[in-house]
Amino acid sequence: MAKGMGNGAPLAAVVTTPKVASTLAQRTHFNTFGGNPVVCAQGQAVLDVIVRENLQENALKIGDQIATGLNRLKEKHNIIGDVRGKGLLLGIELVKDRATKEPAKAECAEVLELSRDMGLLLGKGGLYGQTIRFSPPMCLDSPDADFLLEVLDTALTHL
Repeated sequence: MAKGMGNGAPLAAVVTTPKVASTLAQRTHFNTFGGNPVVCAQGQAVLDVIVRENLQENALKIGDQIATGLNRLKEKHNIIGDVRGKGLLLGIELVKDRATKEPAKAECAEVLELSRDMGLLLGKGGLYGQTIRFSPPMCLDSPDADFLLEVLDTALTHL
């Protein structure tokens, strides 16, 4: 894992089983985010903020709010074939038909553009570029989640 771990500083970590770790220890391993005392201190500060501001609890709470909202949007918009994820790492798969699950790639791209025009940046994934991914920062609050859902609803309505 990397990126957010150092809040912009080049810091990464590997979390694995002891068996895999012992194998890595027997080989040369190179990582561009190898760490140093300065970025390690920054990483520790990030962990301190996560604990002090209860950001894990917030991620679960706001993630549940967004997931509930996305499932409501699924009831309203037939193009949403699936809602999945946990916490703040969520996704919705867009399909042309829920029965066949044919990917709605062009529609997904259009939703991303419409959302961007309304001030919401989203990512996409999936084998066919049909899945909208949500991975907001852990400090996202309830009004932010409401905004996300409102913009997405508007974009989907304009398809």
